[in-house]
Amino acid sequence: MNLRSLKFLTSLGQDNKQFAVIGLGRFGRSVAGALHKMGYEVLGTDISEKLVAQALNDKVATHAISLDSTDPNALKEAGIFEFDTVIVAIGNYVQESIITTLNVKEAGVKHVVAKASSEIHGKLLERVGADQVVFPEYEAGCALAYTLTKPAILERFDLDPDHSIVEVLVPEEFHGKTIAEIQLRGRYGLTLIAVAEDDKKFEINPLPNRRLSQGTAMVVIGSNEDIKRLPI
Repeated sequence: MNLRSLKFLTSLGQDNKQFAVIGLGRFGRSVAGALHKMGYEVLGTDISEKLVAQALNDKVATHAISLDSTDPNALKEAGIFEFDTVIVAIGNYVQESIITTLNVKEAGVKHVVAKASSEIHGKLLERVGADQVVFPEYEAGCALAYTLTKPAILERFDLDPDHSIVEVLVPEEFHGKTIAEIQLRGRYGLTLIAVAEDDKKFEINPLPNRRLSQGTAMVVIGSNEDIKRLPI
């Protein structure tokens, strides 16, 4: 059997969103490319004309232009302030990152995601208004650790430092048992959100008499400590 993630969590995105990605280094290109492949309109920007040309050539964004994001007039002329979400991916240049984040928040952009290269950098980004701060290297390291030690975890979404939603493979211990029988909440402190119906669909809020099959996927929510106690 070919086991794979049904990408339950990544299918929850909203439609008709537009994204601007400021900074087309490795992280910015990765984010822009993934959003573009998902069918969203993406504007990529960078002060480097070379990186902009590469983005256009590789088709990682709908549009890409060169500009200095520390100049609010340049951002306004490019229409950045009209986007639903702006990702500031200038993680390695702290001053430019902070000024850019401040520019887009002061202009009224609803949701600003900023890449941080350190804990102090992250705190400064929050101070100037970033709605979400990400640490790609740290998060990639954590994801790798889970992949190596908990291969049954197919996908993970951190709600806060202590709680997550995870998509996992149903373990052998749960095979053939009903949801009521495994006592997920009583024994593990977790709440079951969904169970895979087939390789394309999930059943949301399944009934207690629903039987589980080893190797199929289920989605649970709870504390990270309780998730670690699952027999996976």
